[in-house]
Amino acid sequence: MTLSSPQEFELTVNGTRHRVRAEPSTPLLYILRQDLQLKGVRFGCGAGHCGSCTVQIDGRAVQSCDLPLEALGSSVVTTIEGLGTAATPHPVQQAFVDEQAAQCGYCINGIMMSVAALIEHNPAPDDAELLRALDRHLCRCGTHVRILRAARRAIAALAAARESAR
Repeated sequence: MTLSSPQEFELTVNGTRHRVRAEPSTPLLYILRQDLQLKGVRFGCGAGHCGSCTVQIDGRAVQSCDLPLEALGSSVVTTIEGLGTAATPHPVQQAFVDEQAAQCGYCINGIMMSVAALIEHNPAPDDAELLRALDRHLCRCGTHVRILRAARRAIAALAAARESAR
């Protein structure tokens, strides 16, 4: 395998522009964790099978461990740190806290990013759509029932917020 020389890339992550220097084939996950110090993005399998590294790219849930930096172009990246804050959590984050949906917490950030992306594109997903969105995520702690309850709670909370805004 031939390595290319490092190049400079501009990324928009959580609303902030960043310049990084890296090999074009460097996985986005490495840039997020090492260069930008965004530790909410987890390294799980490194092969796009477990979902721990899920972020949003232009609002779509994408696994960052096998996404080369050069494939980003001008896309906007959102990590769990950009979804909400401790003071004002995103409704998905709040629902996961309320339902105590995490045990070890390793996979939950990626799962929340997928649920938030799903709700953004489909505010009223049915259970089949929710299950499809979560299918690529592995949780070894066995909190699947709580995860589904939290996702449904977030969907209901966002629907209620939309209704009250009318």
